[in-house]
Amino acid sequence: MEIRYATNPTETKSYDTDRLRKEYLIEGLFVPGKLTMVYSHVDRFITGGVIPASEPIKLEADKHEMGADYFLERREIGIINVGPKGSVVVEGTEYELNTRDCLYIGLGNKDVTFKSADSANPARFYFNSTPAHKQYPTVKVGLEEAETEHLGSINSSNERVIHRYIHLNGVQSCQLVMGMTLLKPGNMWNTMPCHTHNRRSEVYFYFDMPEDGLVFHFMGEPSETRHLVVRNEQAIISPSWSIHSGVGTNNYTFIWAMAGENQVFHDMDKVEPKDLR
Repeated sequence: MEIRYATNPTETKSYDTDRLRKEYLIEGLFVPGKLTMVYSHVDRFITGGVIPASEPIKLEADKHEMGADYFLERREIGIINVGPKGSVVVEGTEYELNTRDCLYIGLGNKDVTFKSADSANPARFYFNSTPAHKQYPTVKVGLEEAETEHLGSINSSNERVIHRYIHLNGVQSCQLVMGMTLLKPGNMWNTMPCHTHNRRSEVYFYFDMPEDGLVFHFMGEPSETRHLVVRNEQAIISPSWSIHSGVGTNNYTFIWAMAGENQVFHDMDKVEPKDLR
């Protein structure tokens, strides 16, 4: 498990490209036959990816870093399959996940295992985990069951569909909020006009991009913006003080997850384009 420590906006102003990528960009999440995790001190997020190939893979705690006997001893987790069909077995109950289906698993579940339906064409499970104080039921949400909202327009190149899986009016959790945004063909911008939300941090995971596709992810304070070049199946840690927006070389999809003081999706501080620097 890789550890990332929290940063502040003052010191981030002085970071060069390499330092920005080291602190905020998560690469190499998917390795066949392995489970990969990054532990961020920003709201204690754990972000991970797993490709169960020939054998199932168990979700296990890094006892040294987590100080826990099992992964969900003090945590909850949201999992979205971004690959072919697979399943997650929770305490003996198997949940099949098609592409873009989501599974929430609450605190206290000891036995969690990832499986692929076809080892030659394995599933790709992306997940976010945050600390939890109460147990909520394990719930599967298919893509068609998620709460859907259409935003933006082709005129501003940000026509998109938001699917909310884990949220106040959907799957209940302690603090994790999780969903997915799909940009329609011909649209490249997400979350513009942008915003911050000082009560919550966020993690963005970009995928469904061609091999030569790029997203220029914008971060930093509104008056001191920075950018990171992001490729397919890479993630960005976004602290509460930072904007989080991006523009791609073509349309793409991203999974967003939030954690912090509240779970109100629209609790944000909007930033007008004229105020960005």
